[in-house]
Amino acid sequence: MTSREPGEVCATGQKPQSSGRGERRIPDRSASQNASKVAELNSRDMKVPDAAGQNQPFRQNRDHRAKGRIALETLSICATPAILVACTLANADQTALLSLVVVLASLGVFFATYESSTPRLRDIMPTVVLAALAAAGRILFAPIPDFKPVSAIAIIAGVVFGRKSGFMVGALAALASNFFFGQGPWTPWQMYAWGLVGYGAGLLAAIPAKASKSTDNSRLAECGEGRSSRKQPLIEQHVVIIYIYGFVSCLIYGFILNAWSILSFYHAQASGFAGILLVYATALPFDVTHGVATVVFLAALYAPWRRKLKRIKSKYRMG
Repeated sequence: MTSREPGEVCATGQKPQSSGRGERRIPDRSASQNASKVAELNSRDMKVPDAAGQNQPFRQNRDHRAKGRIALETLSICATPAILVACTLANADQTALLSLVVVLASLGVFFATYESSTPRLRDIMPTVVLAALAAAGRILFAPIPDFKPVSAIAIIAGVVFGRKSGFMVGALAALASNFFFGQGPWTPWQMYAWGLVGYGAGLLAAIPAKASKSTDNSRLAECGEGRSSRKQPLIEQHVVIIYIYGFVSCLIYGFILNAWSILSFYHAQASGFAGILLVYATALPFDVTHGVATVVFLAALYAPWRRKLKRIKSKYRMG
């Protein structure tokens, strides 16, 4: 008789029966391990919907809060020009006091919405530093009338860090620099107007550019149909837009300040349309100088500051 190994097959195609002496049966551990892995995966799949269901009310509350802040921001920004137009059309008395109260309330609402968003210290520091630089630049260029870098710095802050940061930089720069130039009833109006310049820059930076179909097809081929690529902002493709906005926003700044001065000091109801035109014609050279200065400062500061601030923003995960 020939001896065979335990796993050897007989000539008939069947394995020999073991005698049972001295043999050990090795337990099949792979099956038990696979069963435990399947059970673990099933338990994870069951937990994921539960976690999503628990986070859904939190996300809904956060979305409601964000929409509420945006509504309050819109209300605070639109209330000031609305009251100016209403006072002009209604020929109201105490226009200066009423408009001052409204602009103070608008600033208070905006600052309250910014505070309620609970920004982190790393998010506040760039805003504070840029506001300080804008105030220092205004003081440095004080000998040249209306040749100031405040609008340019507020625009850069709005483009890089968003509309709220742009508003805060412009408003805080006006408040801080007026401790040198002198505080007065014009301070809230300057805070509002310069804040509006930075706020508009943040809205402009949020506009996406229209990508061509060939670009979209190449991105879909690279990333796959399931992945959506983030669109590039419009101002990154056409940088000249930011310079045009800088000039136009300074004219809007002058329009707001001139409207307040007409209603507060020159009494447009008594001076008539000719008096209003005279005030705007007198202030036009200063407003144009402000716009040209903003374009000059943007040409010098926009590209390097934006590149450095973008790097800081990505490094410290701001926004």
